[in-house]
This record gives sequence, structure tokens and C-alpha cells, in this order.
Amino acid sequence: MFRRRADREFRDAQLAGQALLEAQATWAAPDFFSPAAEPTPTAQDGTGIEEVPDFLPPDLRVPSRHEVEGLMMRWEQPLVVDGEVRECPQCGAYRDWIVFSMRDDTIWLRCRAGHNTAEPRLDPAWYNRNSGPVDHFHPTLDDGLRHLGH
Repeated sequence: MFRRRADREFRDAQLAGQALLEAQATWAAPDFFSPAAEPTPTAQDGTGIEEVPDFLPPDLRVPSRHEVEGLMMRWEQPLVVDGEVRECPQCGAYRDWIVFSMRDDTIWLRCRAGHNTAEPRLDPAWYNRNSGPVDHFHPTLDDGLRHLGH
């Protein structure tokens, strides 16, 4: 008697999970890298609409989409691409990378010594699978590298 109820509850949970997965497949991902929208007209344009200044202090503002140039993450272990350990072509370093996913769908690697090299065998889908959520926005590349310990 109890077994049937448990089976029914398990089957219902499976069906609900499957419905959620099917619904999620139809959701559109947000477009973070699309060009910025047209700026709002100002009173100088002759439209009579006055531009309101931003009331938040600079340290609380979230950058707009057009300010994001790319994403970066730290990759401390050896980076294996297509079955081989990726090494820096200049210095031979094979671990402790900063991996950049740029707006133009390219992946760049930066070793501890500061050498930058493109990695055409990786793509933004690989980056998204291996990176965590974005936890900081940095105004400059140096600030981002400092935050990641490079």
C-alpha cells in the first residue's frame, strides 16, 4: 500500500521535472553583448525631454551592457584542450591561467608572466560551462587581474 504511494509520488516528481526541463529549453538566453540601444533624447535635441542625472553613487551603479568588453576567470590547474596540456608559447607555463571570453566569441589565455595568446579550440560555450556566476564588474583590466590575483 505504501509502495504504490511512493511510486506515484516519484512518478509525479519525474513528470514535473521533465516539464520544467522542456520549459527551460524554450527560454531565450539574455543577450549581454548586443549593441547598446539608442541614447535617450535630451532637451538639446529639441524634443523637450530633459535627461535626468543618475542618482546612485558610482560605486553602486551596475555597468550597462555596452560597457562589458568580456568576461574573465581564473584557471589554476593545467588546462587540457583536445587531450593535450596547453602551454604558454612564450614561457612554457602550463597552469594558473586567466581565461578571457571576449565579445567577439574568442577565448584568450594569459599566463602568470603576462603573456596573452588566443585559444581557437575553446569557445564561449566551454567558458560558460566552466565558469561560475559573475561576481564583480571591474572598470579596468588591471583591476580585474588584481581581483583574480594576477
